[in-house]
Amino acid sequence: MAQVAFDTQEFVETLENAGITKEHARAISLAVRKSHEVADVATKADIVELKHEIAEVNRNVADVRKDLSVEIADVRKDLSVEIADVRKDMEHRFEKVETQITDARKEAAARADKTDAKIALLHKDIESISNKLIIKMASIMAAIVGLATAIIKLV
Repeated sequence: MAQVAFDTQEFVETLENAGITKEHARAISLAVRKSHEVADVATKADIVELKHEIAEVNRNVADVRKDLSVEIADVRKDLSVEIADVRKDMEHRFEKVETQITDARKEAAARADKTDAKIALLHKDIESISNKLIIKMASIMAAIVGLATAIIKLV
């Protein structure tokens, strides 16, 4: 911060013209000057400079937002590809399981109870895999939101 301009000579003369002795006027002037030296006062130039700095920060924030938007779009694309791959894999697994179930039913009517138990286990596995996938996707989204929040808070 800049210091406030203070004309001690003019101040002393003003006090003397008001009837204060020269020694008292100098002492008062010295006290006022010292108080100005320790005062941390913003000048108009300081405020203008600060406004320029704020404008620069705002530009930087805008740039970060643009970059973040691009990165989020990329993450969404990547997630879409991964989800499509997982869906294909799940469809393949479903087809495999259905084939195994059909084959098992054809093999022997006597094994119907065992086949039903295997089917139930497979459904549990599929549900478990599906739940894990949902949890992983939610974790990724939470991380993205946390990262965005952290960047915004830093700015």
